[in-house]
Amino acid sequence: MFKKIMKGGHRKQSKSDSTDASLYGLGLQGSRNPGSGPNPNVVVNHASRTGAGAPAPNSGASMFPPPMGVMEPLPLFRDVPVSERQNLFMKKLQICCFQLDFSDTLKSVREKEIKRQTLLELVDFIQSGSGKIMEMCQEEMIKMVGINIFRCLPPASHENTGQEAADPEEEEPYLEPSWPHLQLVYELLLRYVVSSDTDTKVAKRYIDHSFVLKLLDLFDSEDPREREYLKTILHRIYGKFMVHRPFIRKAINNIFYRFMYETERHGGIGELLEILGSIINGFALPMKEEHKLFLVRALIPLHKPKPVSMYHQQLSYCITQFVEKDYKLADTVIRGLLKYWPLTNCQKEVLFLGELEEVLEATQSAEFQRCMVPLFRQIARCLNSPHFQVAERALFLWNNEHIVSLIAQNRQVVLPIIFEALERNIQCHWNQAVNGLTVNVRKMFMEMDAELFDECQRQLAEKEGQAREVEEQREMTWKKLADVAAERGGDEMVTV
Repeated sequence: MFKKIMKGGHRKQSKSDSTDASLYGLGLQGSRNPGSGPNPNVVVNHASRTGAGAPAPNSGASMFPPPMGVMEPLPLFRDVPVSERQNLFMKKLQICCFQLDFSDTLKSVREKEIKRQTLLELVDFIQSGSGKIMEMCQEEMIKMVGINIFRCLPPASHENTGQEAADPEEEEPYLEPSWPHLQLVYELLLRYVVSSDTDTKVAKRYIDHSFVLKLLDLFDSEDPREREYLKTILHRIYGKFMVHRPFIRKAINNIFYRFMYETERHGGIGELLEILGSIINGFALPMKEEHKLFLVRALIPLHKPKPVSMYHQQLSYCITQFVEKDYKLADTVIRGLLKYWPLTNCQKEVLFLGELEEVLEATQSAEFQRCMVPLFRQIARCLNSPHFQVAERALFLWNNEHIVSLIAQNRQVVLPIIFEALERNIQCHWNQAVNGLTVNVRKMFMEMDAELFDECQRQLAEKEGQAREVEEQREMTWKKLADVAAERGGDEMVTV
């Protein structure tokens, strides 16, 4: 009896079973019937962090080409009666669930073309709005989309070789070989989401939190074309499915935390910030405390990671949007920038100075006064930077009329802080352009308040005089020590 049970447990799979399972890309690992959808345990993740049973990387959930003769082209929608189109739609979805191997361009060429044409027809059918698709068809379509796009992402080159991570700006992006099909699947999903025929009450059952999380995982893709589609789709989902909005914001928040405090590597931070820029623009006033916490805990700390230059433009836009929405946040933002101000990275300093100018443009006088002392201490350090681009960018702040007006209103505090830096630049900065710009700023302050300027000159002269006296006293003290040592040690003393 035991032997019979064992034999029954290893029943050879029939050809029909294999075909049914492979219809949804599950191959021999799946045990579902056609139309039952993708494995719910599939987790989209980086290939270097996959768990047991995760699909192979590259292009799709599984790599089982269809048996010859199984994938056949189906008639066009316009060639069948309207009553038959829903059934035809389901059959076309089944064809699109086949997973094909794109690592070999000469493999399954016929099947690849059939699937591509079928995907094109599905996109046209959804886009034309020729008929509202049934709920069951919508469910199967989302399952088909998941089977095609939710997959392991290939590891970065340094993860394969164990080498130190290179600068992301210098790395060649990995281009997904299955993009001819992936693009059409993304296009189908986008057309479904934006379609006026799509009922959100029905669609939210299938485009649920799990689906959204898997979409967000795909933002780590190295292929910029895929990230661009993901950005558009997620933005549309956020706009259409109001029930998902808090969840999407929280999930993006978590991606930022992991990037900042764990990996410092993620391909889609810029795209996620682009989505957030649009979201922030739509925040209602007065701003919720949740949104202010997001600014303080997620956006401002994003200035710290080394690859900030990859996404700084989008980050700067988000930060500026917050200040324009609520000017009272200017002090918080400026102090946050000063907290993460780079010490040794000059290119990063130039980026920070550019962002600082945009924030100051939206800053009111009261907020400016709260942070002007630490702010201009940092600007004074930038004015004296030996890197001419940093010094030049700091001096360009005086080309902004709004910033000049803020400085003029508070010149009694600002000028004494930066006066010494201006004088030092004129006397000894090596770059002629920086020297010329400094002369212009100095002249501006002189015309702004001649009396204050003269007072600053007098104080600087006193300070320099005191410094010379201290230096002379120090030299005299050392000379006395040397004389005493010479008297005691005689010829044995060694002078340096």
